Amino acid sequence: RVKSISSKHSIIDTHHSTSRRLSVILLFFLLHSSAEMLFASATGNHNANTSPPPANIPMISTNNKSCMMRRTRSQSRRDSSRSPDSVASANVVGRGGDGGTIMGAKSVFQTASKALPPNTVSSTASGSVSKASRLRTVLFPIQNDEMKKFLLIGSIKFFVILALTLTRDNKDTMVVTECGAEAIAFLKIYGVLPSATLFIALYSKMATIFDKKTLFYATCIPFFAFFFLFDAIIYPNRNVIQPSLESVQRVMRITADSLGAMSIFAKLFANWTSALFYIVAEVYSSVSVGILFWQYANDVVSVSQAKRFYPLFAQMSGLAPIVAGQYVVRYASRANDFEESLHRLTWMVSFSGVMICLFYKWSNEYNDQTSGGLNGGIEDGVKETKVVKKKKAKMSMRDSAKFLASSEYLRLIAALVVGYGLSINFTDIMWKSIVKRQYPDPLDYQRFMGNFSSVVGLSTCIVIFLGVHAIRILGWRMGALATPAVMAILAFPYFSSILVGLDSPGSLRIAVIFGTIQCLLSKTAKYALFDPTTQMAYIPLDDESKIKGKAAIEVLGSRIGKSGGSLIQQGLVLVFGNIINAAPALVVLYYSVLAWWVYSANRLGSLFLAKTAMQEETKEHQK
Repeated sequence: RVKSISSKHSIIDTHHSTSRRLSVILLFFLLHSSAEMLFASATGNHNANTSPPPANIPMISTNNKSCMMRRTRSQSRRDSSRSPDSVASANVVGRGGDGGTIMGAKSVFQTASKALPPNTVSSTASGSVSKASRLRTVLFPIQNDEMKKFLLIGSIKFFVILALTLTRDNKDTMVVTECGAEAIAFLKIYGVLPSATLFIALYSKMATIFDKKTLFYATCIPFFAFFFLFDAIIYPNRNVIQPSLESVQRVMRITADSLGAMSIFAKLFANWTSALFYIVAEVYSSVSVGILFWQYANDVVSVSQAKRFYPLFAQMSGLAPIVAGQYVVRYASRANDFEESLHRLTWMVSFSGVMICLFYKWSNEYNDQTSGGLNGGIEDGVKETKVVKKKKAKMSMRDSAKFLASSEYLRLIAALVVGYGLSINFTDIMWKSIVKRQYPDPLDYQRFMGNFSSVVGLSTCIVIFLGVHAIRILGWRMGALATPAVMAILAFPYFSSILVGLDSPGSLRIAVIFGTIQCLLSKTAKYALFDPTTQMAYIPLDDESKIKGKAAIEVLGSRIGKSGGSLIQQGLVLVFGNIINAAPALVVLYYSVLAWWVYSANRLGSLFLAKTAMQEETKEHQK
């Protein structure tokens, strides 16, 4: 059985070294192709064929087949010595996944050996393919007749992430520099959570009234209209419509040097326009990717296309923050004051909103011509999958808790999700607090966060290629344990520099450096290892556990991770006055959460291997 599992991936292994060396080439290819697509679409070039030409599958000669079989048998013998953990991970790493980002990366190489573009076949009789065409197939496995569809949908993803990155960095800049990083914990509980709940209720109501196209515009346009009005009307008149901090402090009967929750609430009331921008931008970050993009992509992209499209969509997710960060650093943050910088940011955000709507319109027109519009990409048994997804009813908190309580396996997956949410929340707010001390001016803070976003985007592009291979080599258990281990090691010098003291500029600078490295590599480990291993854990489950379990973890696990971390830090602020003074208590909580996370991942690894082996035995018995 080990030989049969390994033989499925022998062809994929031959491409690993090439893909890692040439990952950067893909980014430039995407930029060049996107520019050409934008020009062609803007000039109204939509008169494509009414149906896509059939994909030409190259003939493979007998000699090539025998060579491939020899390579497969040789690779099988080599892989037979691998650990069962690694073999199980290799068997499932390309399947499943949430949104098809990192989990689908392996399918790029799987499809490269099966679906070559028509123009790569130089001789049908011999089946020989040029080296350049093979390289293009490995790095960019999109068939020629699919190119326009891919670029139209991928451009939507690019501009969605571009606007998300710009608004995210801007909201942090305003709130952290005006109210302090501790205010984020209060806004997430008392502002973002109720607003997100209200939005979901409103969206569910609109979904019963509007068709899918109208629903997309009705969801997208209000966000960008708010960002435009905030820049044009609200922020320029903030001194007129906002109360002064002194008046709020008099009403609340606190002094200017007061610490704790009352001081933070006073700052939030005195800067309620910035708090409002933070809430709307935070809701947009939750809505834009999951509802605006993936819901549309899942409707129009077939399963066979998704295996090749989705990993490259993930590359666009990494490319957009690079562009957004450098736009902030090289243009927006060089303004004379923050208000002018906000104008420059809003221009790009508004442009992104317009392009999202235009590319959505052009993509629908193209799909109407070629495959019958929304849901026109369903093929190869995808209708069954779509029906199953419709049965994924939203679960309440009580239903989620009951369902998770019935399964140890699902409880352990939820523990991983909660563990990451709590731990990253503990370090993120404290890091932003010390960054504010280092860069108190909003433009300097904005410039720093722009560079950080660019580095995060670049690292995302790299780890998408490396993450899947790391799991295949290390195995599922080691891949799942790597993220908490990395976070524990990197947090030690970070917390140590804070506990020593931040009185001198040198010690503050060191703490900022250690904190930036810790946050950057923690997020990189999440993209490369945490996300794929967590999604892989659902694969051995039955259909009911996959659907209901994932819904329960999304509802309960993510809320406990994000909201729970904010609540805990609120309590620490009430006791210690600010988050920096609460560092000793936060260190104890942080490493306690990581220890619980490691225990849960180790236990889940044993159950995962057992279920995977049982699943393979069932498949062999059925054969």
